[in-house]
Amino acid sequence: MNEGPRPLPDLVEATARLRSLLAEMESALVAFSGGVDSALLLSFAVEVLGDRAVAFTAASETLVEEERGGAEAVASALGARHLMAGSRELDREAYRANTGDRCYHCKTELFDLARVAAEREGYAWVLDGTILDDLGEHRPGLAAAREHAVRHPLVEAGFTKAMVREAARARGLPVWDKPAAPCLGSRFAVGTRVTPERLARVASLERELKAMGFAVVRVRVHGAEGGELARVEVGAAEVARFDDGELRDRLSAAAEKLGFLRVSVDPAGYRRGSVSVATDRA
Repeated sequence: MNEGPRPLPDLVEATARLRSLLAEMESALVAFSGGVDSALLLSFAVEVLGDRAVAFTAASETLVEEERGGAEAVASALGARHLMAGSRELDREAYRANTGDRCYHCKTELFDLARVAAEREGYAWVLDGTILDDLGEHRPGLAAAREHAVRHPLVEAGFTKAMVREAARARGLPVWDKPAAPCLGSRFAVGTRVTPERLARVASLERELKAMGFAVVRVRVHGAEGGELARVEVGAAEVARFDDGELRDRLSAAAEKLGFLRVSVDPAGYRRGSVSVATDRA
């Protein structure tokens, strides 16, 4: 008799710890991207704290428009009040310079805004969706979280990515199997300046690739302004689709129209953080 998938080891215990942690909080503002980690945290926060929990999203030019709409839809489905604020990390020269700690400056902007919103609205804690898997990676944003006293309840409760996905699937969250979707700034190699114009070009080329039917897409950018090289990564199982000359021609035409000097397809497929070993994970 098939009893269906069993819970991952320690998931029941981690879930109990998460509920207990949240219950100890008077109220909480959840930094919410719409991805599976923050969605799971928000779902439990709403369950335990009710209207004493709120979702908070910082929207900027580095956030893909579709991701903003997706975050709004998920928050609504969870019955969460959803606050949105304009984020201006591109006004920070240290962010634009992209010298290896870009994510620190991005998260500083996010948590500055989150703290202001929490204090204005009367929420006791600011939380985010960091998980255990994140702690062993190059994550400059974690330093910004520490500086702003942001708590990581999924870490405190012992959640790995696999546990998050299993819990989200069991709770019926529509994003339980959603691929990671980091901000567009993560597409730029260390030392390659991040500008609004470049972000728009990356977003447009990724949108074109998604229109071709690719589910996982990254357009990695190297080179100086006016001579940018685009390296396309898609899911490893889909790389062979570019053996189709017509598809390659369509990609080349789209990249040229957007102003890229040259575009190539990475034969190894998508890999997290492959733009540079020193940059933030993507």
